[in-house]
Amino acid sequence: MSELLKSIKRDNIKPLYLLHGEEPYHIEQIIDKIQSLAIPVHEKGFNEFVLFGKDLNVGSLLNYARRFPMMAEKQLIIVKDAHQIQGIEQKENQKLIEDYALQPLPSTILILAFGNAQDERKSWIKAFNKNGVLYNSKKFYDNQLPEFMADYCHSKGVKISMKAIQLLIEHIGNDLKRLTGEVDKVILNVKLGEGIDADTIQKFVGISKEYNVFELQKALILRDVVKANQIIIYFENNPKDNPIQPILIILYNFFSKVLLVHASADKSESSIASLLKVNSFFAKDYLNASRNYSLPKVMAIIHSLKIADLKSKGVDSGDEKEGDILKRLVFEILH
Repeated sequence: MSELLKSIKRDNIKPLYLLHGEEPYHIEQIIDKIQSLAIPVHEKGFNEFVLFGKDLNVGSLLNYARRFPMMAEKQLIIVKDAHQIQGIEQKENQKLIEDYALQPLPSTILILAFGNAQDERKSWIKAFNKNGVLYNSKKFYDNQLPEFMADYCHSKGVKISMKAIQLLIEHIGNDLKRLTGEVDKVILNVKLGEGIDADTIQKFVGISKEYNVFELQKALILRDVVKANQIIIYFENNPKDNPIQPILIILYNFFSKVLLVHASADKSESSIASLLKVNSFFAKDYLNASRNYSLPKVMAIIHSLKIADLKSKGVDSGDEKEGDILKRLVFEILH
């Protein structure tokens, strides 16, 4: 994606962009870069259009694309949620788009931004690659997130510790827009020359220093019964800030990876990091958990997590509240 952004210059903007995939962050970055360069500020009112798929059909889309700019060299047409364009799934309409893509109007820059992944084998989608750019924005693997966050902070002139990155990822997950948004918020509160450490994240992102899912996971790895129960009681008393579903997802993902560690013959940190697609900084946590929890125990924990997930959704939960479900789950994990 960085190479594509670097290639977007005022004199090198293509007439066509088809942007699709599961990661909206990259798509928004590309659109923002083109918007900043394509149309001069004084021409934007007449020659820059941001449209939404639900408000268009294929005919109106092509009418926009084929119109000439008003007293200018270029016009920019951005269509967000292009998968919602009426009739776009019909073959005859796809053929119309393909015909335009094969002979686009040189004075039009047309960006179709889809909110999901498209089939790049289809000829009408391939056509965008002949005279423009076809880009699939894929979700990052977990092991790519630390480097991405470190690079993002570097681009902002700020250093960030690996523990701070881990805390952010554990708290937010694989959502680049939210991750970068939280970092931007933290940077506003950091003095010039200061870095971002775990304490800074806990202070400005609103994560309790001692009572968060990251600390719960750490307590479970170490089989620290007292600490784990203290955190669960805190969660029970603060349910709005600590909903059960994200906690269960994080723990399920963690112990599922511990299961893979047990199945691996090579238990070196580098091998485990490669196997789990995580940064080597995190590999030791999975190795420690595999030493403290046998293979049968990990399988039992995953079963307990699935039962807790069902109960949290009202299946056979009886009178149990979220706090009760978490207490039972932690008891079953630790005993």
